[in-house]
Amino acid sequence: MKSDDALLAAWEETLARKRDAPAIFDTRGEVLRTFAEVESRARTLESKTSGPVFPIDIGNQPDWPSHLLAALRGRVVALPLEGTITAQQREAALRICEAADWGETPPVLLKLTSGTTAAPRAIRFRSEQLLADCIQICETMGIGADDLNFGVIPLSHSYGFSNLVTPLLVRGVPMALSRDRMPRAVLDDLARTGATVFPGMPVFYQAFCEMENAPALPKLRLCISAGAPLPLEVARKFRGKFQRSIHSFYGSSECGGICYDREARLEEPGFVGPPLDGVKVEMLETNAAASRIRIQSAAAGDGYFPEPDPDKLGGGFFAPDDLLRPSRDGFRIVGRVSDVINVAGKKVNPAEVEAELLRFDGVRAAVVFGLESVLRNEEVAACVAANADIRENELLEFCRQRLSGWQVPKRIFFVEEIPVNERGKISRRELAQRYGSR
Repeated sequence: MKSDDALLAAWEETLARKRDAPAIFDTRGEVLRTFAEVESRARTLESKTSGPVFPIDIGNQPDWPSHLLAALRGRVVALPLEGTITAQQREAALRICEAADWGETPPVLLKLTSGTTAAPRAIRFRSEQLLADCIQICETMGIGADDLNFGVIPLSHSYGFSNLVTPLLVRGVPMALSRDRMPRAVLDDLARTGATVFPGMPVFYQAFCEMENAPALPKLRLCISAGAPLPLEVARKFRGKFQRSIHSFYGSSECGGICYDREARLEEPGFVGPPLDGVKVEMLETNAAASRIRIQSAAAGDGYFPEPDPDKLGGGFFAPDDLLRPSRDGFRIVGRVSDVINVAGKKVNPAEVEAELLRFDGVRAAVVFGLESVLRNEEVAACVAANADIRENELLEFCRQRLSGWQVPKRIFFVEEIPVNERGKISRRELAQRYGSR
């Protein structure tokens, strides 16, 4: 009898089609799991699902999809957790998520995210929403069962879950699974496995561009970048070196995929393309050059827990904190509401300052953030990865010629590379804390 759970029903159809076909490979091309073996492991794990929440914190292991299937069949709520999570963070997450009374519409999966206070909170999802996200992504990006996904991004992260786990279960898209995040190893494994689709992050593409003796990638047909803005310079260098374009993908934990740059013309910084098939994007301030948006999608979660925020998420809608600007054939991300720096009452958008810094010859990457100031509330500062011969006073003078006085950084900190977390994201708040005392 067909399951009444949308994800399980889709999996049963996939299993009937591809039972003995390879589902998960290692980076040497050896088969780790067939689709039948994914199912067998799920049946074994089902007896181990107990309690209201089933944490999945095993990292990029071949049993990850089986853990999810076991949770679905056991009617317990799956809670993906990153492999790097500390014991204290894990305990706090379980404590929050186990103390729940879900009422008539219980979730099947919770995604953890941080609120404005950095305290963990969960986003509630039903199978229908997770299925909708998978279909929207696969249909828009043209990903099908004949492809081979390369899985190095964390399966526990929303990006990895939507682009790797659910396409395997719903569409029968196999994946080559990697746990080595060193860029050289990733590039070599991409070539060795013959992967056709690479869901990556800007940090990987930048490293690939700087490598010597890069292997050929004859099977790779689709390069996707998400998790952080893709610098235009990196995208152009990659295309020149590998003869392949990188397609920017904009999504959120709360609603899955939002926009996708189908054409990858690489003409505008921050361009993320039009909405995915089945997704609608509305500008909340129609007369502003840049505005917050409201997303309507069947993939949007039911809401936050434990503190709901119905004005931001619920009823098939989500309003992120990102600032977007309508552009030719789509949208550009130009910053976040929370990132705006208040310099003596004047608002500075970090993305505008970053764009100017990146125009300076020899600057590879830049991130701008605010530092506390007794007299001015905040001051503009920047972390810059650049050639060794570039000096702070040269960059500051360059900015003075192109920006208003209050937009010019007061300090520039030179780094080998911009620090990112496991998701490939840059935290301006963490940079402000790190450099605030220097």
